[in-house]
Amino acid sequence: MVKKPLPAGLPREWYEAHNRRLKAMRLAIALLDGGVYTPERARNRTIRTTAARIGVHPPSNTTCRLVRSLIIENAR
Repeated sequence: MVKKPLPAGLPREWYEAHNRRLKAMRLAIALLDGGVYTPERARNRTIRTTAARIGVHPPSNTTCRLVRSLIIENAR
């Protein structure tokens, strides 16, 4: 997959939300690979430990909620 530059001229909030979604997706995939299949098992501490293990900066509470919502979507 070839990386393309992000579009210029969008509000800062768009870039922050975009990067948050990418980070949450990486964390959700790592959690699923690690055997965490339900949001109840994906506590903030588990998500932050996984972030440290895969080399990602510690996520905020908002990102942790987004990770749990992605895990819910995967369970459907």
